[in-house]
Amino acid sequence: MKLKIKLMAMIVLVFNMSLFAQDGYVLSGTVLDGANMPIPGVNVLVANSTTGTATDFDGNFQLKVKRGDVIKLSYIGYVTQSISITGQETVSVVLAEDASQLEEVVVVGYGSQKKSDITGAVSSVKSEELNAFPVANAEQALQGRAAGVVVQSNNGGEPGAPIAIKIRGNTSINADSSPLIVVDGFVGATMPQANDIESMEVLKDASATAIYGSRGSNGVVLVTTKKGRSGKLTVEINSTYSVQNTANRLDLLNANQFAAYQQAINPGYIQGSEDTDWQELLYRSGSTANHQFSFSGGSENINFYASANYYKQEGIIINSDFEKISFLSNVDAQVTDKLKLGLNLFGSRGDKGGVATQSTGSTANAGGDDVISLMFRFAPDIGPIDADGLNTVQSAIGDRIDNPYAIANERIIDTKTDNFRTNFYANYDIFENLAFKTTFGFSTINETLGDFQPSTLIEQAGAAGGRASYSNLKQTTVLSENYLTYNTAIGKGNLNLLGGYSYQKNTSERFSASTEGLISDSFSYYNLGGASTPLAPSSSFTEQEILSQFGRLNFDYDDKYLLTATVRRDGASNFARNEKYAIFPSGAIGWKVSNEEFLANNGTISNLKLRASYGVTGNQAIGAYESLARFVDLYAVTNGQTVNAVTPDQVANANLKWESSYQTNLGLDLGLFSNRISLALDYYNIDTKDLLLADASQPEYLGFATLASIRNVGEVNNKGFEVSLSTKNIYTDNFSWTTDFNWSTNKNEVVKLIDGIDVFLDAAPSYLRQGRTHILREGEAAGVFWGHEYRGVYQGGDVPVGTALKPNAAAGDPLFTDIDGSGTITTDDQKIIGDPNPDYTFGFTNNFNYKNIDLSIFFQGSQGGEVFNLTNVQLFNGDSNATTDVLNAWTPTNTDTNIPRAGNNSNREISSRFVEDGSYIRLKNVALGYTFPSDLVEKLGVDNLRLSVSAQNLLTFTKYSGLDPEASYFGGGGESTGESNTTQGFDFGNYPTVRSVNFSLNLKF
Repeated sequence: MKLKIKLMAMIVLVFNMSLFAQDGYVLSGTVLDGANMPIPGVNVLVANSTTGTATDFDGNFQLKVKRGDVIKLSYIGYVTQSISITGQETVSVVLAEDASQLEEVVVVGYGSQKKSDITGAVSSVKSEELNAFPVANAEQALQGRAAGVVVQSNNGGEPGAPIAIKIRGNTSINADSSPLIVVDGFVGATMPQANDIESMEVLKDASATAIYGSRGSNGVVLVTTKKGRSGKLTVEINSTYSVQNTANRLDLLNANQFAAYQQAINPGYIQGSEDTDWQELLYRSGSTANHQFSFSGGSENINFYASANYYKQEGIIINSDFEKISFLSNVDAQVTDKLKLGLNLFGSRGDKGGVATQSTGSTANAGGDDVISLMFRFAPDIGPIDADGLNTVQSAIGDRIDNPYAIANERIIDTKTDNFRTNFYANYDIFENLAFKTTFGFSTINETLGDFQPSTLIEQAGAAGGRASYSNLKQTTVLSENYLTYNTAIGKGNLNLLGGYSYQKNTSERFSASTEGLISDSFSYYNLGGASTPLAPSSSFTEQEILSQFGRLNFDYDDKYLLTATVRRDGASNFARNEKYAIFPSGAIGWKVSNEEFLANNGTISNLKLRASYGVTGNQAIGAYESLARFVDLYAVTNGQTVNAVTPDQVANANLKWESSYQTNLGLDLGLFSNRISLALDYYNIDTKDLLLADASQPEYLGFATLASIRNVGEVNNKGFEVSLSTKNIYTDNFSWTTDFNWSTNKNEVVKLIDGIDVFLDAAPSYLRQGRTHILREGEAAGVFWGHEYRGVYQGGDVPVGTALKPNAAAGDPLFTDIDGSGTITTDDQKIIGDPNPDYTFGFTNNFNYKNIDLSIFFQGSQGGEVFNLTNVQLFNGDSNATTDVLNAWTPTNTDTNIPRAGNNSNREISSRFVEDGSYIRLKNVALGYTFPSDLVEKLGVDNLRLSVSAQNLLTFTKYSGLDPEASYFGGGGESTGESNTTQGFDFGNYPTVRSVNFSLNLKF
């Protein structure tokens, strides 16, 4: 009987064990480092399967396994470890640090390097910095994060406004100085959403950028998007909602003050019946919503990442908004031991509903058409609607202009942009040390712009019976790059060789149509054919190609001495037949002093590296066909009949070539106390020669329509210092405090111009009727302000020595310096009156973590640059509303003032009276977050849950009297600030900067 019982028990045990082995069980484990501290986020994967998980905050995991399985535990910076499952229910694993992975890896052109091996000037921006607060464009998140990098919106807080980036100043005058953007290897790509970016590197000196040759002189921004990792499927949701308001408003006259002010100028002025606060009428509380959904995962052989993002912003000006939907997908597959394939997809649709801002002032009656400046100018004793129910106009004083509320509500400016990009790569390991990579990419951007001005806008379009226009721009890019990489050890040295070939083709197709005399205002800009006066349409097609060969050598000897040599040969179709190709070389050396025996085991200095580089990079950012003889169409009249005709446009230039920047960089990297203090210092000098300048010296009698043809004349110099400092101030189990600080200077100088002749430029809106606001002059910075030097208010009687008045002046009018001694102020008495270029810029971030609470405080600022307040040029003229400063204007009983009399004889003068200090310090971002404990979120069935609140542009410390010292008016020429190197620091009609409070949720499964 006992034997039967034992046999039955044994059978049941074996049966249960077989079931146990067949169905598996849950293995519990803990992963620790060498100091017995838990490691969160370790990938735990059952080999040869897709079953996996990751350790929680305390290093714990649970995974379903069965006897005979092998689990692999991997984490960046540690040696991957394998464990065979023999029936154990718990495991405790200690991962060993992997010395080969401990150092940070930095992405460089066509590859990556350990940060300690970098010989050039490279700044890295972390993913958490890019996502510190919600932004519509990832470029915005760069502001204040990297030394030597200046980031500015082209129009303040306007929804969907483009972003301008300058690296180490303006290296050109006419050509674009924006950096080259490279996303996942695609040259010239559009920046993805910040949440999709894994890392961003800013290449600044020639050693780092020469691999991009003719497009490297303005710096390069390399963007690496997120990739999937082997292990369990990870789902992440990031959601943010923001409330936005104006950061500042002008203190304008109310109706009674305005009437008294006007009656001081014209006693016959009759006050209107309204008291309208146009700012209150047009400003509103804005908002943003930013929602991202992503999922990623993979197995041993294939990884994937995919995301979708929705962004919507309601601007702080009525009827201004921006909406964008985007997606991104990355797939990487290890097909065989030698072959790896990858595919990157990106797409977006942006819809911008704008209001008119930053007017050129060239509309009907020269009155301007932008909502912002009109909001300040328009009389407060007039309402938006008159007694007949029609839109009001300002006619009693100054220019006849429509009221800004009508323009904001009735003028429609819609911009729709579709962006698609795909990039495919294949990497094949030919031999153990030799690999070949080929990439093929295609992108297309399709943008449509519709502009509708109804007949109810009396001064803008009423006389024409309404206006409408519709335009389209389509840009496509095809990119093919192929290169070999070879790595080998030579004695104590390591050699890396790179050689490749690149071909890129860009095409642009554009058309535009417009009309007047609309049959009805109901069709907006969608029925151009239903108008009585169609205007001449236009269309164009351009094509540009770049063919390149490039190579790079990196040699590291004994982990102490570094050498980098780079060369690229570019051929560009938009240059002349004699100058199609150019070679751009660079060289750099580095010395890891801390690896020398005399610093071995030094308790203070943990890292010390010296760097030096020199090289040549180019700028070919001009339009197509600039070197060719061209014709242009025009209307001509023959025998009273209008006929189509053509005329010579410009003369051919067989020697037109790219600008070349000769760059020197000296750098030092220092780490102290086990790198708890990390310091990087750089000095640079950039000489840009063969500037692409418009030469207007061509005689008119030759008959060419374009007199100012582009040719290579001139030189610009930029030099400066950059400091980047990171410190780990406190680092304990429960509390940490880190600081990041960057500071940079840049001194810009125009060294040479065409025949040394001054070039005068005008940024004022045309109705101000000015001819000169800034100047290009040898020995000065590009775009310094030009005008009269203001010397105070004339009190009557004798004119003070060294000063003079404008003709027909009286007591209370402005005094100016009499430079030529003629006794009368003319254009000969103008001089340089200000410089928009700052002395230095900086960013300062402190991050605090206490248990599950984190706090980030980020300051950003600029010191020394000046702002030309064109808004005040208009508001102090007497023919519009004004700020309350005019209440202190000179009168016979109020002579102790620096403000001329009301309606003085200044005629909107361009003088130093309106040049102000644009220095500022801004509390850019404050963010407070809480990450819920792992034991709590596990009960909720999620891996991570984080809530945060943040505020942007909370405080700004500045002496500037305008809305914002970060002014970016593009000027009367209507050009984009991002493309202008000379029109800087002007303030007129800019969309205001916003102050926002954000609430964010991060959820990870």
